[in-house]
Amino acid sequence: MPKSKTPIGEQIVKAKSDIKQSENYLKTLLQKKNNLERNARTRRLIERGAILESLIDGAVNLTNEQIKTLLRSALCTASAREMAAAFISRNNTTIAGQGDTNPSAETD
Repeated sequence: MPKSKTPIGEQIVKAKSDIKQSENYLKTLLQKKNNLERNARTRRLIERGAILESLIDGAVNLTNEQIKTLLRSALCTASAREMAAAFISRNNTTIAGQGDTNPSAETD
């Protein structure tokens, strides 16, 4: 059997070092993923707020509680619930047809 040129102790140290590097790389990737998800959520919230303000004259002068009450009143009708359910069902069907390309799509 050929002898290894590197003593086993050095091989163990190198393997541990490789593991540590891989763990750090994984942490970096997870941080990037979280940042991307957070940025996407922030953008979505800003866009939806802009849509809301474009549809309600004087929305900038309303409090958050008044906006919340207004939306509840407008969206708690049977037709609004049915429309939301249809949109969600259609979007879920589209996502399911695309396969699992975005495993974090269910967040938020």
